Amino acid sequence: MQILHTLPRQDGFAMPAEFQRHDGCLMIWPERGDSWRNGAWPARKAFCAVASAIAQTEKLTMLVSAAQYETARAMLPPAVRLAEMTTDDSWARDVCPTFVRNAAGELRGIDWGFNAWGGLTDGLYFPWDADNHVARKVCDLLDTDTYDSRDFILEGGSIHSDGEGTILTTESCLCSAGRNPRMTKAEITEKLCGMLGAEKVLWLPRGIYGDETNEHVDNICAFTEPGKVVLAWTDDPSDPQYALSAACEKYLAGQTDARGRAITVQHLPIPRHPVCVTEEECQGLDLWDGEPTRTPGERLAASYVNFYLANDAVLVPQFADPMDAVACEILADCFPERTIIPIAAREILLGGGNIHCITQQIPARERSAFHA
Repeated sequence: MQILHTLPRQDGFAMPAEFQRHDGCLMIWPERGDSWRNGAWPARKAFCAVASAIAQTEKLTMLVSAAQYETARAMLPPAVRLAEMTTDDSWARDVCPTFVRNAAGELRGIDWGFNAWGGLTDGLYFPWDADNHVARKVCDLLDTDTYDSRDFILEGGSIHSDGEGTILTTESCLCSAGRNPRMTKAEITEKLCGMLGAEKVLWLPRGIYGDETNEHVDNICAFTEPGKVVLAWTDDPSDPQYALSAACEKYLAGQTDARGRAITVQHLPIPRHPVCVTEEECQGLDLWDGEPTRTPGERLAASYVNFYLANDAVLVPQFADPMDAVACEILADCFPERTIIPIAAREILLGGGNIHCITQQIPARERSAFHA
Protein backbone atom coordinates (compact mmCIF):
# COMPACT_ATOMS: atom_id res chain seq x y z
CA MET A 1 0.00 0.00 0.00
CA GLN A 2 1.20 3.48 -0.91
CA ILE A 3 0.07 6.63 0.92
CA LEU A 4 -0.67 9.24 -1.74
CA HIS A 5 -0.72 13.02 -1.43
CA THR A 6 -2.08 13.90 -4.87
CA LEU A 7 -5.72 14.61 -5.80
CA PRO A 8 -7.84 11.72 -7.08
CA ARG A 9 -9.45 13.93 -9.73
CA GLN A 10 -6.05 14.84 -11.16
CA ASP A 11 -5.11 11.14 -11.13
CA GLY A 12 -8.26 10.19 -13.04
CA PHE A 13 -10.13 8.68 -10.07
CA ALA A 14 -13.73 9.32 -9.04
CA MET A 15 -16.27 7.99 -6.54
CA PRO A 16 -18.62 5.43 -8.11
CA ALA A 17 -22.32 5.32 -7.30
CA GLU A 18 -23.50 2.83 -4.72
CA PHE A 19 -25.92 1.34 -7.26
CA GLN A 20 -22.97 0.19 -9.38
CA ARG A 21 -21.44 -3.25 -8.80
CA HIS A 22 -19.46 -4.04 -5.64
CA ASP A 23 -16.56 -6.35 -4.91
CA GLY A 24 -17.65 -6.49 -1.30
CA CYS A 25 -18.80 -4.71 1.83
CA LEU A 26 -17.27 -3.76 5.20
CA MET A 27 -18.95 -3.80 8.62
CA ILE A 28 -17.72 -3.48 12.23
CA TRP A 29 -18.92 -5.75 15.05
CA PRO A 30 -20.81 -3.87 17.82
CA GLU A 31 -19.73 -3.97 21.45
CA ARG A 32 -19.61 -0.41 22.85
CA GLY A 33 -21.86 -0.41 25.92
CA ASP A 34 -23.01 3.22 25.77
CA SER A 35 -24.10 2.80 22.14
CA TRP A 36 -25.59 -0.71 22.19
CA ARG A 37 -27.90 -1.82 24.98
CA ASN A 38 -27.76 -5.02 27.02
CA GLY A 39 -24.14 -5.77 26.27
CA ALA A 40 -24.77 -5.23 22.52
CA TRP A 41 -26.49 -8.60 22.18
CA PRO A 42 -29.69 -7.28 20.54
CA ALA A 43 -27.58 -5.16 18.17
CA ARG A 44 -25.39 -8.14 17.26
CA LYS A 45 -28.44 -10.06 16.11
CA ALA A 46 -29.44 -7.14 13.89
CA PHE A 47 -25.90 -6.81 12.53
CA CYS A 48 -25.89 -10.54 11.79
CA ALA A 49 -29.14 -10.18 9.82
CA VAL A 50 -27.60 -7.38 7.76
CA ALA A 51 -24.32 -9.24 7.23
CA SER A 52 -26.05 -12.49 6.27
CA ALA A 53 -28.24 -10.72 3.70
CA ILE A 54 -25.30 -8.89 2.12
CA ALA A 55 -23.16 -12.04 2.08
CA GLN A 56 -25.69 -13.64 -0.28
CA THR A 57 -24.67 -11.27 -3.05
CA GLU A 58 -21.21 -9.84 -2.24
CA LYS A 59 -18.22 -10.62 -0.02
CA LEU A 60 -18.81 -9.31 3.50
CA THR A 61 -15.84 -8.52 5.74
CA MET A 62 -16.56 -7.92 9.43
CA LEU A 63 -13.96 -5.99 11.42
CA VAL A 64 -13.94 -7.24 15.01
CA SER A 65 -11.94 -6.69 18.19
CA ALA A 66 -9.73 -9.44 19.63
CA ALA A 67 -12.08 -9.77 22.60
CA GLN A 68 -15.12 -10.37 20.38
CA TYR A 69 -13.55 -12.49 17.64
CA GLU A 70 -14.79 -15.88 18.88
CA THR A 71 -18.29 -14.59 19.59
CA ALA A 72 -18.58 -13.00 16.16
CA ARG A 73 -17.27 -16.12 14.46
CA ALA A 74 -19.89 -18.24 16.23
CA MET A 75 -22.77 -15.91 15.35
CA LEU A 76 -21.92 -15.06 11.74
CA PRO A 77 -22.32 -17.40 8.75
CA PRO A 78 -19.18 -19.03 7.31
CA ALA A 79 -19.38 -16.86 4.18
CA VAL A 80 -18.57 -13.75 6.25
CA ARG A 81 -14.85 -13.03 6.56
CA LEU A 82 -13.56 -11.72 9.91
CA ALA A 83 -10.60 -9.38 10.29
CA GLU A 84 -9.28 -8.36 13.71
CA MET A 85 -9.15 -4.60 14.13
CA THR A 86 -9.36 -2.07 16.97
CA THR A 87 -12.17 0.50 16.69
CA ASP A 88 -14.05 2.88 18.98
CA ASP A 89 -17.50 1.90 17.69
CA SER A 90 -19.28 0.27 14.75
CA TRP A 91 -20.00 2.94 12.13
CA ALA A 92 -18.25 1.47 9.09
CA ARG A 93 -19.77 4.02 6.72
CA ASP A 94 -18.08 6.86 8.56
CA VAL A 95 -14.69 5.44 9.52
CA CYS A 96 -13.84 3.08 6.65
CA PRO A 97 -12.31 4.53 3.48
CA THR A 98 -14.32 6.11 0.71
CA PHE A 99 -13.29 4.30 -2.47
CA VAL A 100 -12.55 5.93 -5.80
CA ARG A 101 -11.91 4.23 -9.14
CA ASN A 102 -10.43 5.09 -12.54
CA ALA A 103 -11.48 4.13 -16.06
CA ALA A 104 -9.26 1.04 -15.98
CA GLY A 105 -11.10 -0.24 -12.90
CA GLU A 106 -8.22 0.42 -10.46
CA LEU A 107 -9.37 1.12 -6.91
CA ARG A 108 -7.96 3.48 -4.28
CA GLY A 109 -9.21 4.55 -0.85
CA ILE A 110 -9.54 7.96 0.77
CA ASP A 111 -8.45 8.30 4.40
CA TRP A 112 -10.52 11.22 5.71
CA GLY A 113 -10.04 12.74 9.14
CA PHE A 114 -12.58 11.48 11.70
CA ASN A 115 -13.47 13.26 14.96
CA ALA A 116 -16.68 11.50 16.09
CA TRP A 117 -19.05 13.86 14.25
CA GLY A 118 -17.83 17.15 15.65
CA GLY A 119 -14.80 16.71 17.87
CA LEU A 120 -14.78 18.65 21.12
CA THR A 121 -17.40 21.04 19.73
CA ASP A 122 -20.33 18.65 19.42
CA GLY A 123 -18.84 15.19 18.88
CA LEU A 124 -20.52 12.09 20.27
CA TYR A 125 -17.62 10.36 22.05
CA PHE A 126 -14.00 10.77 23.03
CA PRO A 127 -11.43 9.49 22.29
CA TRP A 128 -11.88 8.61 18.62
CA ASP A 129 -8.25 7.87 17.68
CA ALA A 130 -8.85 4.16 16.98
CA ASP A 131 -11.64 5.02 14.53
CA ASN A 132 -9.42 7.63 12.89
CA HIS A 133 -6.95 4.88 11.95
CA VAL A 134 -9.45 2.39 10.51
CA ALA A 135 -9.50 3.69 6.92
CA ARG A 136 -5.76 3.34 6.37
CA LYS A 137 -5.70 -0.11 8.01
CA VAL A 138 -8.54 -1.27 5.73
CA CYS A 139 -6.67 -0.07 2.65
CA ASP A 140 -3.63 -2.03 3.83
CA LEU A 141 -5.82 -5.09 4.37
CA LEU A 142 -7.24 -4.78 0.85
CA ASP A 143 -3.84 -3.98 -0.71
CA THR A 144 -5.26 -0.68 -1.95
CA ASP A 145 -3.32 2.59 -2.19
CA THR A 146 -4.79 5.37 -0.06
CA TYR A 147 -5.07 9.13 -0.37
CA ASP A 148 -4.09 10.98 2.80
CA SER A 149 -6.89 13.45 3.57
CA ARG A 150 -6.74 13.38 7.37
CA ASP A 151 -6.54 17.17 7.42
CA PHE A 152 -10.19 17.28 6.27
CA ILE A 153 -12.97 15.98 8.53
CA LEU A 154 -15.59 13.98 6.68
CA GLU A 155 -17.69 10.87 7.29
CA GLY A 156 -18.88 8.55 4.53
CA GLY A 157 -22.51 9.07 5.53
CA SER A 158 -22.25 12.75 4.63
CA ILE A 159 -21.82 12.14 0.86
CA HIS A 160 -23.62 10.33 -1.95
CA SER A 161 -22.38 10.05 -5.55
CA ASP A 162 -24.32 9.48 -8.78
CA GLY A 163 -21.19 8.00 -10.40
CA GLU A 164 -21.34 10.67 -13.11
CA GLY A 165 -19.78 13.69 -11.42
CA THR A 166 -22.47 14.79 -8.96
CA ILE A 167 -22.18 14.65 -5.16
CA LEU A 168 -25.02 15.08 -2.66
CA THR A 169 -24.36 16.46 0.82
CA THR A 170 -26.02 18.66 3.48
CA GLU A 171 -25.06 22.12 4.65
CA SER A 172 -26.07 21.30 8.20
CA CYS A 173 -23.38 18.61 8.34
CA LEU A 174 -20.34 19.64 6.33
CA CYS A 175 -20.65 23.31 7.29
CA SER A 176 -20.96 22.48 10.99
CA ALA A 177 -18.65 24.16 13.49
CA GLY A 178 -17.09 20.90 14.65
CA ARG A 179 -15.71 19.70 11.31
CA ASN A 180 -13.82 22.16 9.12
CA PRO A 181 -14.63 25.57 10.63
CA ARG A 182 -11.81 27.42 8.89
CA MET A 183 -13.12 26.48 5.44
CA THR A 184 -15.83 28.28 3.49
CA LYS A 185 -18.61 26.40 1.70
CA ALA A 186 -16.87 27.16 -1.61
CA GLU A 187 -13.59 25.73 -0.31
CA ILE A 188 -15.34 22.59 0.93
CA THR A 189 -17.01 22.23 -2.47
CA GLU A 190 -13.63 22.39 -4.21
CA LYS A 191 -12.19 19.87 -1.74
CA LEU A 192 -15.04 17.43 -2.41
CA CYS A 193 -14.68 17.77 -6.17
CA GLY A 194 -10.92 17.25 -6.03
CA MET A 195 -11.07 14.24 -3.74
CA LEU A 196 -14.14 12.57 -5.27
CA GLY A 197 -13.43 13.33 -8.92
CA ALA A 198 -16.68 15.29 -9.13
CA GLU A 199 -17.81 18.32 -11.11
CA LYS A 200 -20.75 19.49 -9.02
CA VAL A 201 -21.91 19.34 -5.39
CA LEU A 202 -25.60 19.60 -4.52
CA TRP A 203 -25.95 21.14 -1.05
CA LEU A 204 -29.21 20.10 0.59
CA PRO A 205 -30.01 22.54 3.40
CA ARG A 206 -31.08 20.02 6.05
CA GLY A 207 -31.40 16.33 6.95
CA ILE A 208 -33.53 14.19 9.26
CA TYR A 209 -34.87 15.80 12.43
CA GLY A 210 -32.87 14.71 15.47
CA ASP A 211 -30.01 13.19 13.46
CA GLU A 212 -27.07 13.58 15.84
CA THR A 213 -24.51 13.48 13.02
CA ASN A 214 -25.53 17.07 12.15
CA GLU A 215 -27.88 15.51 9.59
CA HIS A 216 -26.00 13.18 7.27
CA VAL A 217 -27.26 13.09 3.70
CA ASP A 218 -27.59 9.29 3.72
CA ASN A 219 -30.58 9.62 6.05
CA ILE A 220 -32.49 12.20 4.00
CA CYS A 221 -31.72 11.70 0.29
CA ALA A 222 -30.03 9.15 -2.00
CA PHE A 223 -29.44 8.64 -5.70
CA THR A 224 -31.36 5.73 -7.22
CA GLU A 225 -29.86 6.39 -10.65
CA PRO A 226 -28.27 9.43 -12.30
CA GLY A 227 -30.75 12.31 -12.19
CA LYS A 228 -33.09 10.56 -9.76
CA VAL A 229 -33.24 10.60 -5.95
CA VAL A 230 -35.45 9.42 -3.13
CA LEU A 231 -36.17 12.04 -0.46
CA ALA A 232 -37.43 11.31 3.05
CA TRP A 233 -40.88 12.85 3.31
CA THR A 234 -43.92 13.44 5.48
CA ASP A 235 -47.26 15.00 4.51
CA ASP A 236 -47.89 16.08 8.11
CA PRO A 237 -47.19 19.84 8.49
CA SER A 238 -47.10 19.44 12.28
CA ASP A 239 -44.20 16.99 12.13
CA PRO A 240 -40.82 18.75 12.65
CA GLN A 241 -39.50 16.81 9.66
CA TYR A 242 -41.97 18.47 7.30
CA ALA A 243 -40.15 21.79 7.01
CA LEU A 244 -36.74 20.10 6.64
CA SER A 245 -37.88 17.83 3.79
CA ALA A 246 -39.79 20.66 2.11
CA ALA A 247 -36.67 22.83 2.13
CA CYS A 248 -34.70 20.03 0.48
CA GLU A 249 -37.37 19.49 -2.19
CA LYS A 250 -37.49 23.21 -2.94
CA TYR A 251 -33.71 23.28 -3.32
CA LEU A 252 -33.62 20.25 -5.62
CA ALA A 253 -36.38 21.69 -7.82
CA GLY A 254 -34.00 24.46 -8.87
CA GLN A 255 -30.95 22.28 -9.48
CA THR A 256 -29.42 20.22 -12.26
CA ASP A 257 -26.73 17.56 -11.95
CA ALA A 258 -23.21 17.70 -13.39
CA ARG A 259 -24.53 16.62 -16.80
CA GLY A 260 -27.31 19.19 -16.89
CA ARG A 261 -30.23 16.92 -16.01
CA ALA A 262 -33.04 18.15 -13.79
CA ILE A 263 -33.35 16.14 -10.57
CA THR A 264 -36.39 13.86 -10.36
CA VAL A 265 -37.52 13.49 -6.74
CA GLN A 266 -39.37 10.43 -5.43
CA HIS A 267 -40.87 10.86 -1.96
CA LEU A 268 -39.99 8.09 0.48
CA PRO A 269 -42.14 8.38 3.63
CA ILE A 270 -40.73 8.47 7.10
CA PRO A 271 -42.42 6.17 9.65
CA ARG A 272 -46.00 7.25 10.40
CA HIS A 273 -45.34 7.06 14.12
CA PRO A 274 -42.17 8.63 15.59
CA VAL A 275 -39.68 6.02 16.79
CA CYS A 276 -38.88 6.91 20.39
CA VAL A 277 -36.58 5.40 23.00
CA THR A 278 -38.24 3.51 25.87
CA GLU A 279 -37.23 3.65 29.50
CA GLU A 280 -36.29 -0.03 29.39
CA GLU A 281 -33.96 0.59 26.45
CA CYS A 282 -32.29 3.48 28.27
CA GLN A 283 -31.70 1.30 31.31
CA GLY A 284 -29.79 -1.18 29.16
CA LEU A 285 -27.17 1.39 28.11
CA ASP A 286 -23.91 2.12 29.90
CA LEU A 287 -23.25 5.69 30.98
CA TRP A 288 -20.67 7.75 29.10
CA ASP A 289 -18.56 10.01 31.31
CA GLY A 290 -21.20 9.60 34.00
CA GLU A 291 -24.08 10.71 31.78
CA PRO A 292 -26.79 8.74 29.93
CA THR A 293 -26.54 8.65 26.13
CA ARG A 294 -30.30 8.31 25.62
CA THR A 295 -33.37 9.63 27.49
CA PRO A 296 -36.83 8.00 27.65
CA GLY A 297 -39.13 9.40 24.99
CA GLU A 298 -36.29 10.74 22.84
CA ARG A 299 -37.20 10.71 19.15
CA LEU A 300 -34.76 8.81 16.96
CA ALA A 301 -33.84 9.77 13.39
CA ALA A 302 -35.74 6.94 11.70
CA SER A 303 -35.62 7.00 7.88
CA TYR A 304 -36.10 4.43 5.14
CA VAL A 305 -33.55 6.33 3.01
CA ASN A 306 -30.87 4.69 5.14
CA PHE A 307 -30.98 1.53 3.00
CA TYR A 308 -28.04 -0.44 1.60
CA LEU A 309 -27.77 -1.32 -2.09
CA ALA A 310 -26.14 -4.74 -2.39
CA ASN A 311 -25.33 -6.13 -5.82
CA ASP A 312 -28.69 -7.84 -6.29
CA ALA A 313 -30.69 -6.62 -3.31
CA VAL A 314 -31.89 -3.60 -1.33
CA LEU A 315 -31.72 -3.93 2.46
CA VAL A 316 -34.52 -1.74 3.81
CA PRO A 317 -34.78 -0.76 7.51
CA GLN A 318 -38.06 -1.67 9.20
CA PHE A 319 -39.56 -0.12 12.35
CA ALA A 320 -42.79 -2.11 12.96
CA ASP A 321 -44.65 0.82 11.38
CA PRO A 322 -47.40 0.99 8.73
CA MET A 323 -44.97 2.76 6.38
CA ASP A 324 -42.57 -0.21 6.39
CA ALA A 325 -44.40 -1.94 3.55
CA VAL A 326 -44.95 1.31 1.64
CA ALA A 327 -41.23 2.07 1.71
CA CYS A 328 -40.43 -1.41 0.42
CA GLU A 329 -42.91 -1.00 -2.44
CA ILE A 330 -41.45 2.36 -3.47
CA LEU A 331 -37.89 1.05 -3.40
CA ALA A 332 -38.95 -2.04 -5.35
CA ASP A 333 -40.16 0.32 -8.10
CA CYS A 334 -36.88 2.24 -7.96
CA PHE A 335 -34.78 -0.93 -8.19
CA PRO A 336 -36.86 -3.47 -10.18
CA GLU A 337 -33.89 -5.77 -10.80
CA ARG A 338 -33.04 -6.09 -7.11
CA THR A 339 -34.67 -8.16 -4.39
CA ILE A 340 -36.10 -6.15 -1.49
CA ILE A 341 -34.92 -7.50 1.88
CA PRO A 342 -36.69 -5.95 4.90
CA ILE A 343 -34.48 -5.84 8.02
CA ALA A 344 -35.76 -5.12 11.54
CA ALA A 345 -33.59 -2.12 12.38
CA ARG A 346 -34.72 -0.66 15.70
CA GLU A 347 -31.67 -2.00 17.55
CA ILE A 348 -29.36 -0.37 15.00
CA LEU A 349 -31.29 2.90 15.21
CA LEU A 350 -30.94 2.93 19.01
CA GLY A 351 -27.19 3.20 18.47
CA GLY A 352 -27.68 6.36 16.42
CA GLY A 353 -27.73 5.21 12.79
CA ASN A 354 -29.09 2.53 10.50
CA ILE A 355 -28.27 -0.03 7.83
CA HIS A 356 -26.42 2.34 5.51
CA CYS A 357 -24.46 3.74 8.47
CA ILE A 358 -23.06 0.34 9.50
CA THR A 359 -21.99 -0.69 5.98
CA GLN A 360 -19.39 0.53 3.47
CA GLN A 361 -19.32 -0.86 -0.05
CA ILE A 362 -16.12 -1.77 -1.88
CA PRO A 363 -16.70 -0.94 -5.57
CA ALA A 364 -15.92 -3.58 -8.17
CA ARG A 365 -12.43 -3.30 -9.66
CA GLU A 366 -13.30 -4.82 -13.02
CA ARG A 367 -13.20 -2.47 -15.99
CA SER A 368 -16.56 -3.84 -17.18
CA ALA A 369 -18.20 -2.56 -14.00
CA PHE A 370 -17.10 1.03 -14.57
CA HIS A 371 -19.64 3.39 -16.12
CA ALA A 372 -18.13 6.74 -16.98
